[in-house]
Amino acid sequence: MRYNLIRKMDISNGPGVRVSVFMQGCSFHCENCFNKNTWAFELGKEFTQATIDEILELCEPHYIKGLSILGGEPMHPKNIEGTTKLAKAFKEKFPDKNLWVWSGYEFDKDLKDKEVMKYIDVLVDGRYIDCLHDFRLKWKGSSNQRVIDVQKSLRDNKLVLAA
Repeated sequence: MRYNLIRKMDISNGPGVRVSVFMQGCSFHCENCFNKNTWAFELGKEFTQATIDEILELCEPHYIKGLSILGGEPMHPKNIEGTTKLAKAFKEKFPDKNLWVWSGYEFDKDLKDKEVMKYIDVLVDGRYIDCLHDFRLKWKGSSNQRVIDVQKSLRDNKLVLAA
């Protein structure tokens, strides 16, 4: 597995100041994707335990409110194992910080039974659809995408949108 970029301080991908990791590789290739440079699985840098350790260290300061994992596609079969390892390590070390993930896969159709869901606080799901783009949307690019409270959804056994 590979990653494209680690942003040490990001204010655009979730609430507050956060660390963001952009995974490398996506097979959706959404029209007018904002991050086409993450599509090729063979580009980027190798994602290792040292990468996870670096990300966790970057998340330590009190002003870092959480971790965001984007792509590329973090839930692609080639990436989900590394995403799960990172998510688990983050929540074990920082149970009071939040974890946001963006995925073109859908929670109820593709993801709800995956181990990684145990660690995610908010999932923005669904592929970006350019004709549904609206710059006024918060945390998502197109109106078909959903901002999901994953832990409430799992607990209530129904989809719960985040407030």
